[in-house]
Amino acid sequence: MAERATQIAGFLAAAGWGDVPRRPLAGDASFRRYERLEAAGRRAVLMDAPPPKEDVRPFIAVARLLHGLGLSAPQILAEDIAAGLLLLEDFGDSTYTRLLAAGAAEEPLYRLSIELLIALQRSFRVPATPIVPPYDDDRLLSEAALLVDWYLPAITGQPTEPALRTEYLAGWRSLLPVARAVPDTLVLRDYHVDNLMLLDGRSGVAACGLLDFQDAVIGPRSYDLVSLLEDARRDVPADLVAAMLKHYLAAFPELDRDAFAASYAVMGAQRNCKIVGIFTRLCVRDGKPIYLAHIPRVWRLIEQDLRHPALAPMARWLDRRVPPPLRRIPPARTAA
Repeated sequence: MAERATQIAGFLAAAGWGDVPRRPLAGDASFRRYERLEAAGRRAVLMDAPPPKEDVRPFIAVARLLHGLGLSAPQILAEDIAAGLLLLEDFGDSTYTRLLAAGAAEEPLYRLSIELLIALQRSFRVPATPIVPPYDDDRLLSEAALLVDWYLPAITGQPTEPALRTEYLAGWRSLLPVARAVPDTLVLRDYHVDNLMLLDGRSGVAACGLLDFQDAVIGPRSYDLVSLLEDARRDVPADLVAAMLKHYLAAFPELDRDAFAASYAVMGAQRNCKIVGIFTRLCVRDGKPIYLAHIPRVWRLIEQDLRHPALAPMARWLDRRVPPPLRRIPPARTAA
């Protein structure tokens, strides 16, 4: 800890921020930490992403890509890639989450975030040599596996049998072509109200600030809509979801509606199965049980996604192997 503190102090001094007071900002589910620096009208945010657990290079690459698309990612004021330290533009405190909790109207905020996705997907072209990785089948399957690797053992008290895991992943493998039946785009992956901000003094989609995009990939354009509208941490009213999907689809008249609906359902089920596993892992492995409270909501979202006919085989598999009585908050056991 002392060595890291010395490293950070040296980084800030070299960047001209060594004498500026710091205070912690809210953390997230990763190993990254954030601090706000503020004094004499100057403000910035320190991202402390300690190697080897974290790597700041994807954040830098995606931030620059977003800037090139005219979108509002934090400007990078200073960087030390080897040390895992970035000094970032401070977007303030007006996250969508805080605004909504304070009573802000939902529709304008969600509409702005949909407009941003429309602008991004209209302007982004998948390059011949992408600077972000593909959302390939191996990655999607490894994410879906988190449900049987972490949640199922936690809820049953028994390890998942290898044959059952293989069977589960075979079901997902058969569904991935359905998910991919829409064009690829830049997928930010954690596109939800915790990572969206309303920025003063900016107009159009630039008024929506973007955070936590370092895990971006090239993948199905349905994914970020699912991330926004099937929020693991808050209930999004069904009429608002329908209105936002209608608004999005109106911007892309060439998009096959049936293919998109199926892709949306598959991506939703895959993402939500992943989240159930991640929230369980955060408790069991990382000692963070606070996320367990969201698991009932995520199961409701999974069940909603499973109603699409394309997901009927996965719905039957889950009914057999993870029936409704097992779809609950697991015991808050942690690893020894």
